[in-house]
Amino acid sequence: MAKGVNKVFLLGNVGKDPEIRTTTGGMTVASFSLATADRAKVNNEWTDKTEWHNLVAFQRTAEIVRDYVKKGTQVFVEGKIQTRSWDDKESGAKKYRTEILVNELSLLGGRGGGEGASGSYERAGSSGSSKTASAPANDYADQGITDEDIPF
Repeated sequence: MAKGVNKVFLLGNVGKDPEIRTTTGGMTVASFSLATADRAKVNNEWTDKTEWHNLVAFQRTAEIVRDYVKKGTQVFVEGKIQTRSWDDKESGAKKYRTEILVNELSLLGGRGGGEGASGSYERAGSSGSSKTASAPANDYADQGITDEDIPF
């Protein structure tokens, strides 16, 4: 059987302040909602539709969420979709929750006084550990490109 792809990219605004908890094993977990908007023209009028997503971040990414993300923060997220199920203790009914497990998180927009705030944070490996990738990628603009640098 061929391997499938489970990858989600979302750009939106956080709906409410994240909920932070720590597992008994000491892992930090952040849960928060993200609103994405879609605009479509219906009967010659533009209408907006908001879709809400449940996001979960772990370890270092969860700590970044705890420290820098609040209601209204614009973020770009890369992750995977997962649906969990459980039996309700009171009614015995099967319950479902679909979540986005965050692998990478980029903070967008500005901080307070309009100062630019942008950072990128990534969850490394499947063990749940994470690392910060807040330093921007190397910018080679000042080095110049010559014909010898072009591979074709």
